Amino acid sequence: MGSKQRIAIYHGNITKMGVDAIVNAANPSLLGGGGVDGAIHAAAGPELLEECRELHGCATGEAKITSGYRLPAPFVIHTVGPIWQGGIADERRLLACCYYNALRLVSEYQLTTVAFPAISTGAYGFPRQEAAAIAVKTVTDYLAQDNKIFKVYFVAYDHETEQLYRDALAQLAD
Repeated sequence: MGSKQRIAIYHGNITKMGVDAIVNAANPSLLGGGGVDGAIHAAAGPELLEECRELHGCATGEAKITSGYRLPAPFVIHTVGPIWQGGIADERRLLACCYYNALRLVSEYQLTTVAFPAISTGAYGFPRQEAAAIAVKTVTDYLAQDNKIFKVYFVAYDHETEQLYRDALAQLAD
């Protein structure tokens, strides 16, 4: 199966996804915040915060894994996206690193399904169309090298973001 066929775009709430791991668009402290990060922490319960305290934060572009606790997903992969600064602070590469490093953990832990939110596109201000293109390209490139990951979901909270992911996927050559 080609890498594009192993990608699905889903409109909904990432905290409800029954996959092996969901990805959290975290802040550097990993101690919860707003948006996706806050929703994941709230759904997982206080045990997630306690485990995150032991991780001592995470650098932008890196990823760390924890248990999912009360989430349907047994694991949460936390990654810190870049804050958009007009494209002058290596934001594109750092965003690609978020997806790559999260997928590396999926492979390392022998997981087969993972769901990503639209990393950095909320409070961090990354332009959503460009972020979707980077996400889809990074994931398809990774999947072309790793045939053990069965399905990657891009979970969009709104219809506009969902369409941006569909457009980015359609623009990739087969």
